[in-house]
Amino acid sequence: MSKSIKLVALAGLLAAVAACAQQEEEYVVVEPEPISVEPVHTGKYK
Repeated sequence: MSKSIKLVALAGLLAAVAACAQQEEEYVVVEPEPISVEPVHTGKYK
């Protein structure tokens, strides 16, 4: 076979392998911030 046919066949094979390869899904875990209650000021001496 000629070199150009071999190169085209190799490129096609590489493209097929790349298309069939399993791709891992990326996921991001976001932890929620803790909920805190703001202190309520009721006066100096209460």
